[in-house]
Amino acid sequence: MSVNLRSAPFTPGARVIGLGSSQPQRVVTNDELAEHIETNDEWIRERVGIISRRIADPDTPLVEFAADAGSKAIADAGLSPSDVDTIIVATCTMPNPIPNAAAQVGHRIGLTAPGAFDMNAACAGFCYALGMASDLVRAGSSEHVLVIGAEKLSHWVDWQDRSTCIIFADGAGAMVVGPATTAEETGIGPLVWGSAGDLYPTIRILDEPGESGKIYQEGQTVFRWATTQIDPIALRAVERAGLALEDIDVFVPHQANLRIVDAVAKRLHREGAREDMRVARDIVHSGNTSSASIPLAIDHMRAAGQISRGDVMLLVGFGAGLSYAGQVVICP
Repeated sequence: MSVNLRSAPFTPGARVIGLGSSQPQRVVTNDELAEHIETNDEWIRERVGIISRRIADPDTPLVEFAADAGSKAIADAGLSPSDVDTIIVATCTMPNPIPNAAAQVGHRIGLTAPGAFDMNAACAGFCYALGMASDLVRAGSSEHVLVIGAEKLSHWVDWQDRSTCIIFADGAGAMVVGPATTAEETGIGPLVWGSAGDLYPTIRILDEPGESGKIYQEGQTVFRWATTQIDPIALRAVERAGLALEDIDVFVPHQANLRIVDAVAKRLHREGAREDMRVARDIVHSGNTSSASIPLAIDHMRAAGQISRGDVMLLVGFGAGLSYAGQVVICP
């Protein structure tokens, strides 16, 4: 006997309808780091562009500031927790693989029995999760999806290793994704993603005796890859969205290193981006927060009046794996 299964009703598109972010209160300056390791403010600024970063208290769990960011995004969207039926947390720094962060965060916020799962694509994780949320809404599987990028990288940092402890930080950023009632309202473009698995050793958690559990990065290798491979990904994301580079108002790359951010932006300008295209440089005072860096940067830029409703944003995430992804998003 054959049967015809009913499918969920499709939606013309998806869009971002709310933003939120959260960071620990403690600010760690370059001068403070220089009290414990052989470095100084000038050396750090020249190499990575960071002036300060936020570091969580050791007893503060990642899910706490993830929930704070998510609650703010839901309120910004004009929704209540009961309106959100799915939560995705992009993270690579949960202390244990089980339980996942998403269900805990949803419970803290007060979501009612949401679909809940984590996404680990490291620094590209938020773009991956945002693309997944868009597809869930368009396919009719979800109505409102809370997407959170949250990291507590301080838990994995060797604070005597100046190549990593000057870079990584803690924080969370969130977006609420909802339906677009018409194709013209669509606010999230197609996801362009991929990976370079041959470069997996360049960023990883060490498992060698005596070093187990600490983050390791081959900075120069990652720098060379990012400054030559990210702009083609960005260009494909713009093309798939049916736009040209001159249509982009704001460029928000993963905040890995200020020199990488500026190098990729310079390449995009040569390819046709407008001179007045705004570029996120949130790393200066937030550090590298992996999957949280893109939503954090957007929320901070909006608060500072640097972006506004309707602006066309180009997002590109890249990092451990190596994994990468990008999409064009309309600012809510």
